Amino acid sequence: MDEQTLRDVAEIIRDSKYCMAFTGAGVSVESGIPPFRGENSIWTKYDPVILDLTYFENYPEASWPVIKEIFYDFFGKARPNKAHEILARLEEEGIVKCIVTQNIDNLHQEAGSKEVYEFHGNSHHLVCLACGNSQTADEVDLTLPLKCSRCEGLVKPDFIFFGERIPETAYQNSLEAARKADVCLIIGSTGEVMPAAMIPREARRNGAVIIEINPEDSLFTREVTHIHLQGTAGAVFSELEKHLF
Repeated sequence: MDEQTLRDVAEIIRDSKYCMAFTGAGVSVESGIPPFRGENSIWTKYDPVILDLTYFENYPEASWPVIKEIFYDFFGKARPNKAHEILARLEEEGIVKCIVTQNIDNLHQEAGSKEVYEFHGNSHHLVCLACGNSQTADEVDLTLPLKCSRCEGLVKPDFIFFGERIPETAYQNSLEAARKADVCLIIGSTGEVMPAAMIPREARRNGAVIIEINPEDSLFTREVTHIHLQGTAGAVFSELEKHLF
């Protein structure tokens, strides 16, 4: 990354009318959260069947201990990194209008971002499959498998399991943002997961400048991206910060 490219990108972002960010697992890796796919990923260590909705409903006593270990014992220790913090500041300055995230870790909100469309839900919330009662993970004793305090129904994390639909509000808000955006930042997403990967493509179709921040080429790089800043999210934002504010 040469300084002139960083200055040019910062100027594009600052001069935007509607800048959105689209974030994937790579933005949280520097917070200690491994990606779900690829080398050293979660699914190289755990069986994905634990997040199959039908399996979970039939065998909660097998699924819940693994879910607790991954998403509450381990993920619960993660804290926002430089990328989360600068995105929150960009929103505070009125530059970034919203974040569409594939992540379920709540780190954007913890960093201070307000307008976050969670494409795959949020692990910090729990929902009863029987009555729909919602609670935060902090409010419950994680005695497993979790039963609803209201109706004794089975409780699951409020993120998308295999076999579930994308939350309609998040989906519509994300599409609307993509159609309004004149700049779209892709950060830490490989573009492998559909339908989330449609969002930057929709932004490009509607004329947005696509700026990608990823350490390696992704499925976006050749077809969607205009400018690729190669590096980890935290490292690139640390360099961009000098020219953004």
